[in-house]
This record gives sequence, structure tokens and C-alpha cells, in this order.
Amino acid sequence: MTVEHDVKDLNLATGGRYRIEWAEREMPVLRAIRERFEREKPLKGVRISACLHVTTETANLMRTLQAGGADVVLCASNPLSTQDDVAASLVVHDEIPVYAIKGEDNATYYDHLKAGLDHKPQMTMDDGADLVGLLHKDRTELLEYVIGGTEETTTGVIRLRAMAKDGALKFPVIAVNDSNTKHLFDNRYGTGQSTIDGIIRATNILLAGRNVVVAGYGWCSRGIASRARGMGANVIVTEVDPLPALEAVMDGFRVMPMSEAAKIGDVFVTATGDINVIDTHHFEVMKDGAIVCNSGHFNVEINLKGLRQISKGDPRLVRPFVEEYQVGNKLIYVLGEGRLINLASAEGHPASVMDMSFANQALGAEYMLLNASTMTPNVYTIPQEVDKEIARLKLEAMGIQIDVLTEEQIQYLNQWEEGT
Repeated sequence: MTVEHDVKDLNLATGGRYRIEWAEREMPVLRAIRERFEREKPLKGVRISACLHVTTETANLMRTLQAGGADVVLCASNPLSTQDDVAASLVVHDEIPVYAIKGEDNATYYDHLKAGLDHKPQMTMDDGADLVGLLHKDRTELLEYVIGGTEETTTGVIRLRAMAKDGALKFPVIAVNDSNTKHLFDNRYGTGQSTIDGIIRATNILLAGRNVVVAGYGWCSRGIASRARGMGANVIVTEVDPLPALEAVMDGFRVMPMSEAAKIGDVFVTATGDINVIDTHHFEVMKDGAIVCNSGHFNVEINLKGLRQISKGDPRLVRPFVEEYQVGNKLIYVLGEGRLINLASAEGHPASVMDMSFANQALGAEYMLLNASTMTPNVYTIPQEVDKEIARLKLEAMGIQIDVLTEEQIQYLNQWEEGT
């Protein structure tokens, strides 16, 4: 094998290829983009360093970028999100350098990020902004090569906007997360389903009749709350913003502070992007047997350091991805080390919803290459016409047709003289 890599086992490649092909069947929009990319080569010769969850869906994005002529390197954006067979297949079958091992320690994780930057990227493709952050802090000599980048998730967009506000961001980045065909579908339907999937796979519990506490009511939390209710759970929402809190009430959920919810919750899920959403004083009032997990990008939403300090002894791993902490005379269970539960113990979002998200990534890379020279170091959204084209392609692939405005209707919408 001539392609540089650091993956668990190349012998897993065949199984990985089967699963990549299975996902591809559910990704018609990205498949159509790949067919065009193969003909037009819009990314020819461009070095792209991608820091994403290494899943079957991501593999199809990497193959699309490669079909467009890009020179791609992939590393993991989370230590627990890699699918090892997929990583092996990309190396063996596509000759794409991959640096990702499920369960890698923190030092290995950052070594893999550094390997991604050693590629001297002209474009970054990030999920959480770890790659961009490391580039700006430790590898500033590489900034001269960078045309621009794209960012996949809410947490990364928040970090990048903070960098831009401080004047620290040195190149333009497209916030893929802010596309309607991303956050309205991926965040809500993808996160909702995959988070519940991760909780059930890790614990095998029945959600019906339990109090499920969802921290936050952004698009991801909306999906989690909706799917938990669909499983028969009694859903409680906590919020700090009065507008989404009011929306949660109008959607039929109980809303209260986490300090109150902590006393009655059976299962807790965070998805806010902030730190210590579940803190030490919350653990102290939780019921015996409470289950705590996170579906936000970073493992900072649950104060695990504080939990360890108030626990007796070390936690026990009682099931894969389930750690048992003893706090006083009660037991509290943390899933997936506080990392993304939908990728730690499950397979992440379904391919059909990632089809739109990664279509945004592929077209975002193309757009960046064409327009970077006119863009300043800031955070941008993909143009609405691109967003709508992705939606149109998705509907077409689903066999669904919609109405088209008549000339009379178009004229009416573009005038002001005619009233009641």
C-alpha cells in the first residue's frame, strides 16, 4: 500500500466497501453531483484536508471530491465517530489517505489532525472547526496556501464566527450548517433519529413512559424531543433563550430549568454547543439509575470532571459505551464518554439525510474555489439558489413534483400597485 494512512486494520476494507455502496443507494443528489464532477473536474488539483466523522456517508463525499479532481486527505473530527471498515476501504479502494481510528486517544486524535495539515491544504473541510483552530494556532505557516474552507456543524460555525469577530480568521469559510437543506433536515431529522438510535443501542432500555430531558431546543434538540415523544417518552425541555423555550411549550413539551428537570429525569440528552449544561449540582439531585448522554459536537456539555470528583472510585464499564458512576448511594450512567452518542454507539445520521448535507459540502467547495478571490476572511452561507437546487434534486430523486408559478403569478408577486 503506497497511500499514507493510520487506520485500525486494512483487512476490514471489503466490508467497508459494501457498506459505502449501501449508503450510496440512499444518496442520489450526491451521486448526481459526482457524475457531473467526473465530467467537469471543477476541483482539479486542489488539495483538500477534511476533518469529518469517518462514516459511510462521508466516504461518498470523499469519493465525490476525488471525482471532481481534488487531492483529498481525511482525518476524524471525533475520537469515537470513526467506522474502521470505512476508513480501511477509502485507503484500499480509493487510495485516499485516512487518519482515523475509533477510540483513539486525545494525543492520537491531534496527531491525525496534524497529518491532515501536513497535506498543506488549499481548502479545509471541517466538522467542529478543530482543524481550522489548529491551523490558526500551531501551523500558521500553512495559511498562505489556504483559499478557503467549509464548516459542517453548529458548534464549528459558532467558533468560526467568534474567530471572525476577533479578527483571527484568516480565510473565508462557508457555513454549510446554515443551509436550509442542511440544518432543517440533517440537524432535525438526522440527529433526532440517530440520537435515539444511539441511546437504545447502548442501553437497550424502553423509552416509553420515561422522563426524557432534552437540553436546548435548537434544530437538533427539536428532532431529539420529537423522536423521543414518538417513542412514548414524557419529554422535558430546558432552555436559556425565551424564544425557543416558548416554541417548545407551544409544541406541547414541558419546559423548566435543568435544576428542576434533574430531579425527575430518567434520561438526559444535551445538544446545545455550550459547556457544563449538566453540572455537578445537577448530578447530586438526580435519581438513582439516571442515564446521561450528549449529542452536541464536543464532550464538554456534561461536566464529567465534576462527576468524577463527587463519585466513589473509578467508573465501571457495565456495557459497551455505558459507564457507571456511584454518587452517594445512587448510580448514574454516562453514555459514550460524553461524546456524540449517535456516532459513539450507533452509525450516525441516515444516508438519505446526509445526501443533502454533503451535497452542500461538495457544492460549497466548488463555490469557494470559484469565488474565494472576492471573499474576505469571514463566515458565509451558500447562496439560496444552490440551496434550492439541492432541494429540487432531492425531490426529483424521490419522484415528487411541485407546482410552478405562472407568468401571471410571477408578475403579481413583483408589483405593488394591485391590492385588495
